[in-house]
Amino acid sequence: MAAAAAGAPERVLPASPNWYCSRCSDASEDGSLFGFAARNSICLLVVRSGVPTFHGELVGHTERVSGFSFCHYPGQSNYCASSSDDGAVKIWDVQTLATVTEHTLHQNIISALHWSPQMKDLVVSGDEKGIVICYWHNRSNSQQFFPEPRTIFCLTCSPHHENLVAIGYKDGIVVIIDISRKGEVVHRLRGHDDEIHSLAWCPVLGEEGLSSWQEEGQEDAINGCSLEEVATVTKSCYLASGSKDQTIRVWSYTRNRAVMTLKLPFLKRRGGSFESAVKERLWLTVHWPRSQPTQIFSSCFGGELLQSDLVQTGKRKWVLLGSSTEGQNHSRIVFNLCSLRSEGRELLLSISMDRDVKCWDLATLDCRWTMPSLGGFVYSLAFSPVDTGCLAIGVGDNMIRVWNTLSINNHYDVKTFWQGIKSKVTALSWHPTKEGCLAFGTDDGKVGIYDTYSNKPPQISSSYHKKTVYALAWGPPVPPLSLGGDGDRPSVTLYSCAGEGIVFQHNPWKLNGEAHDINKVIRGTNAIKHKLPAHTEISWKPDGSILAIGNEDGSMEIFQAPELKLLCTIQQHHKLINAIRWHHDHAAQPELSYMIASGSNNAVVYVHNIKNVIENPPERPVTITEPFRTLLGHTAKITSLSWSPHHDGRLVSVSYDGTAEVWDVLKEEPLHNYRGHRGRLLCVQWSPVEADCIYTGADDFCVHKWVPAKQEHSRPPQGKKSIELEKKRSLALKPKAKKKKKPLGKVPAVPDSECAVPTVNEDEDAVETPLEENGLLDQEAGKAQQEPEERPSTEGHKDSPTHPPLACAPDVQKPPVTFRILPVRKEHIKPGPDSSMKRKKPRSILPLSTSLDHRSKEELHQDCMRLATCLHSKGQKEDLPSCSRDHVHLGLFTNRPTLYRLMEAEGRSHLENGHPELFQQLMIWKGELKGALQLAAERGELTDQLVALSPMAGYQAWMWTVEAFTKQLCFQEQYVKAASHLLSLHKVYEAVELLKTHSFFREAIAIAKARLHPEDPVLKDLYTSWAAILEKDGHYSLAAKCYLGAAAPYDAAKVLSKKGDLTSLKAAAELSLIAGEKELSVTFSFRCAQELLSAKNWVGAQEVLQQHESLLGQRLVFCLHELLHKCLSERNPVQNRSPSIPCYHSWVVNQDCSFIEIVTTVWQSIFGVHTAEQAQNMFEQLQNIQYPPATSNTPPQQLLFYVSHELTLALLSHQTASWKEAVKAILRAVTQSYDAGNFTLMHEICNIIVPGDCDHLREKLDSSDIQSLSAYRSLQAFVAYVQLYNLWWNFPGDSLILEHGTLTSEVCNNEQSTLGCQISCASTSSSTEGIHDTEARPEEFFHKKDDGTSSETDSSINLNLLKKRQALSSCGVLLSEQHAAVQSVRRDISRVQQSLATLIHQHQKNNLQQSTTDEQDLVETQLPLSSPSMNEVGEPISLPDLMKQLTEANQKLAEFPSSIKDLPFPDVLECCLVMLHVGAQRVVDLDPELREQCLHLLQKFRANDVYREACRKFFT
Repeated sequence: MAAAAAGAPERVLPASPNWYCSRCSDASEDGSLFGFAARNSICLLVVRSGVPTFHGELVGHTERVSGFSFCHYPGQSNYCASSSDDGAVKIWDVQTLATVTEHTLHQNIISALHWSPQMKDLVVSGDEKGIVICYWHNRSNSQQFFPEPRTIFCLTCSPHHENLVAIGYKDGIVVIIDISRKGEVVHRLRGHDDEIHSLAWCPVLGEEGLSSWQEEGQEDAINGCSLEEVATVTKSCYLASGSKDQTIRVWSYTRNRAVMTLKLPFLKRRGGSFESAVKERLWLTVHWPRSQPTQIFSSCFGGELLQSDLVQTGKRKWVLLGSSTEGQNHSRIVFNLCSLRSEGRELLLSISMDRDVKCWDLATLDCRWTMPSLGGFVYSLAFSPVDTGCLAIGVGDNMIRVWNTLSINNHYDVKTFWQGIKSKVTALSWHPTKEGCLAFGTDDGKVGIYDTYSNKPPQISSSYHKKTVYALAWGPPVPPLSLGGDGDRPSVTLYSCAGEGIVFQHNPWKLNGEAHDINKVIRGTNAIKHKLPAHTEISWKPDGSILAIGNEDGSMEIFQAPELKLLCTIQQHHKLINAIRWHHDHAAQPELSYMIASGSNNAVVYVHNIKNVIENPPERPVTITEPFRTLLGHTAKITSLSWSPHHDGRLVSVSYDGTAEVWDVLKEEPLHNYRGHRGRLLCVQWSPVEADCIYTGADDFCVHKWVPAKQEHSRPPQGKKSIELEKKRSLALKPKAKKKKKPLGKVPAVPDSECAVPTVNEDEDAVETPLEENGLLDQEAGKAQQEPEERPSTEGHKDSPTHPPLACAPDVQKPPVTFRILPVRKEHIKPGPDSSMKRKKPRSILPLSTSLDHRSKEELHQDCMRLATCLHSKGQKEDLPSCSRDHVHLGLFTNRPTLYRLMEAEGRSHLENGHPELFQQLMIWKGELKGALQLAAERGELTDQLVALSPMAGYQAWMWTVEAFTKQLCFQEQYVKAASHLLSLHKVYEAVELLKTHSFFREAIAIAKARLHPEDPVLKDLYTSWAAILEKDGHYSLAAKCYLGAAAPYDAAKVLSKKGDLTSLKAAAELSLIAGEKELSVTFSFRCAQELLSAKNWVGAQEVLQQHESLLGQRLVFCLHELLHKCLSERNPVQNRSPSIPCYHSWVVNQDCSFIEIVTTVWQSIFGVHTAEQAQNMFEQLQNIQYPPATSNTPPQQLLFYVSHELTLALLSHQTASWKEAVKAILRAVTQSYDAGNFTLMHEICNIIVPGDCDHLREKLDSSDIQSLSAYRSLQAFVAYVQLYNLWWNFPGDSLILEHGTLTSEVCNNEQSTLGCQISCASTSSSTEGIHDTEARPEEFFHKKDDGTSSETDSSINLNLLKKRQALSSCGVLLSEQHAAVQSVRRDISRVQQSLATLIHQHQKNNLQQSTTDEQDLVETQLPLSSPSMNEVGEPISLPDLMKQLTEANQKLAEFPSSIKDLPFPDVLECCLVMLHVGAQRVVDLDPELREQCLHLLQKFRANDVYREACRKFFT
């Protein structure tokens, strides 16, 4: 088993199963394994009636696994299949945990999968578009069907008929198809009204077993079922379907209809009534066990499981599983059920939204065991110091798990806490003495305390952190909490450290009170005036005497309690401190308790011994820069540390490199390395009970318990990130910026006002807080709103507070679906004063005075008496303030100072109640406008009204107010409004720059255009900046407008042409022409014409080119290309057949004329090229255009354009009588086709341009011009090569085969070499198998009659033979010994260069393989000493020998005249071979002189590659 392998974990809390999948869990046929899909992998458990054990994981998919199924064919239980949103279907071997094979035939999201029980290699899968694919993995064969254009929800293969597959769709239709008949629909079963969630075939073949069923006449609940009379059917079976319409239907395959309908009962849970929202979350899965064919198990509304008896009479036909004791059932909807037999018991396994995997005994219907799982990153682990073995786990699914690791009967005794937690749990800490007291910190900055022994909600501190809580620690109180007496203050207080860098001290007795920032104590005690560094970690020494604080800058500060006097600063790390741990204080050596270990982002663990500093505190803080021990090995940042409580100096560290390392600190030695996790490790705890057990948590949603001594490795993997870790991390779910793909149909329907439910057990948060240092996003669940009496679902999306939620959890309380607003009410409402709503009374600006004037009559009378006394007393000026000091509400009726006191009191009340605008009004009434403006600016509460009133305070005050309001608006991201206020100050440039900085280019341009000079460079800068951004984003048209606005038409045309399509190029060409950029317009017009040419639209191409006179030469090329294409199409219509219809010109030409005459006529009549001067100008225009040489990869259409260009030059030279240039151009056209391997095109060009031969060109050349004669000879050779090519393929195949042996023996005898024999024999086999099909062209052969006489006349035979002999004799120009010598030398150069390349490649390969060799070893392995190159004898050749051969060959090549080596020429040896083969036929005799010449050249310049190339060209 995989779990027993070396280094495997002892226990695992796995990731939770995926949700809303029709089949993502299954059990093996032999009953040993149970697997379920968890995120992008499959978790395998060894199933027993007692406690399950972890077997392993199937890792390979890159996205959510949507389907999983074991092979239930006998003897194949070790195979299983899975499907994923990545489009792959994989076949696995669970023994090796490896992929056997896979396919990616689906183009859409796969929604259902099943392994056929009747065929051992058939896997059937369906996707959301309705495509069904059957895949036989043993023979890698597949078939695709499309039975219905609907969304597939589930499918299942028949256990009795190997060709039947039942498919359930989103709209409630169930179809049965026969895959042996190309997916033909056998039955369409209609009856359900909503999504089909599950299908199950009856395990018993036939429909006789349930004989008590009667005719279906009505639908009722299970306690009043519908029935149908059963006909006698022997070869049929039943099919059960579960739907979201709350019904289970049993279908008869024979009768194509439902025979029973079961409705789900409405069960009351925990004394509450049924909620309509639960109905919306219903997922109805069904299972038909083989051991109980008359029983169907199904899920219900709230997580209950039901057993329905199909043959039982009476009203109530269902039994609730787990009804014997409370708390056995799931608390959320169940998605999948499967059964197996293990240890003599029939077991049922279920997975649910509550993240529990449960195992049920079908005999007793009780739950045997529960396997908890995790739905998020494991951020924190903490063992209780009081309740030994009690492990708290903080998870990113917004829950806390408390695992009793010492439980004997239940290895997974886990209790879950969720109340009061609305974010990821990132920190945990147990109270050092109080049992069950657990402190927790969350991602949203909340700190709370749970009592794990009660069901009460946690106490939440009223002081919130602004960012994620990273660390919690219990320690002795520090001022001000330490200043009280022993009975007035707690013995220990709770300290929390969060992402904003502040450490709070919370009073656990009064969490609703204000927490204290310990920075104030540190500043006061140590007289620190400078800014304190941001804190990231805290740790108290076990005896509570010393506090260690880690900082963001990598420093650690050691403080002495309780006054927090700074003893020393440790400057060792240079990056953020993630973990600090003190050594335990019960070591054999007392001095070890002074050791403190720390880990940071720089991947190094430092251990310091600060015994001297603690025992002898210095007067001033000291700085420590040298560590006691340095632990090197990790390759990524350290995330957590833990000392072994059972050993001295034994430490375990975990890191982002995906491993945990156990260290012997005193020896600085790595001992054991654990690599079992599939992601970054985030936390670690050494078991306080088991000395050889360690618990680790990671971002793979798992907690592992492992034994250090069983690990294979002793140190972390080398390198910055190991290859294995990279593979693991690449398989993790990746966050996507685009909209998440939601498998269609897998989410229950919700009203339009609600959000969609994610289909995996976790969501992807938009912002990563706990792990943001690495830039990686957390992909786990956020918690939705909780229901009052149920544990909440955690599949909802938790977004940042400033953004609207992206997805809502289905457990959120929804409005009743039957709620409506009746339109009748609106009809009776008529406009008018009576129907208008009563306006809300405005808030009083003097609420205190108003409220005091609404007291009792006696109190109001007393106020009157008091006021009269004050106003009419003697010495009014002195006594009046004193008499009204305690009654400020009388200030309205006394003097101004009393009124001011009234306003001050009213203002304080407004501020306390959150109404600063009313306070500002009071200050304005007092005449303190400047003070009101200043206070509002400081608080960021300036408004448009205050800005409008600010001129009352003067010009300078108004300017200052507008500037402050502008800054406030920028902070609130109201940049357009801020720019408007800057304009009021005439700060046009500042307003434009503000809008430009924040990408409001349109508004900035509008302002600049309206307020600045037209020639101001700022305007042009705006246009160009915006254009650059638009161009980067692909908005080319708008970018072109910006460039035009910036007076840069050249750039506008360039950016407009970037898309490269026809319309963009046309627009760019016209724009360039309008702007006067003629050269640029010519370029774009030519590109546009080429695009039209690729679409075979010569008419459109000429229309584009005719706009520019400078493109007249190209118009001639396009004209010749059109005529040449038309000519070739007429000669061979089959080969040139194309799906696009060519658009030719309707030029009137004489078909009886030659091609050259036709082209010349069109040029003269259409393009006006009449004179030699015009032709010369066009020739000079086109001569400067160079195209790349053609290769075998050149497309035929492009090759034809290159040839047309050269032929245009040839015809223009013909009109100017420049025969030398004409010959060169024709030669280039022919060699372009030759180099591209297009012999058909070369043959057609020769027939069109130089029909017959090219002797007429020889007469027009200058005999003294060596270059022109050499070009002519090359052209003559290629024409002869075409004739030889044509002659070869037009000989009868039978004659070639019969007489081939003569040539074979002759070549062998003349060459006297085994090589020649081998080549000839190879040619023999090629000729017999590779010659063109002789049956395809029967008219080319001589058919003999039965009497042996020829059916053709003798004159016809003699004429054909004469023509062929003449053609063969004319091929003698190909037998040039000079050209053969040049070609032989070039082959030698190529061979030597290839040997050099091979030699260098082998040397580089040897150097890479030698990882650690000294300099002496390198000297001994130099190139000349060992070489892979061999000579003809088989001996190795050294590098100097190769260089010598290369030099000699280059010298030989230099001796040849340039007229021979610079011009192309057909392969001479190849021509020799072909001529000998043709001459060996008895139909045509080869001239003896030519035969001897051929044999001489072959003997003199023989080469293996030439023989092979000839065979490839002429025998295939």
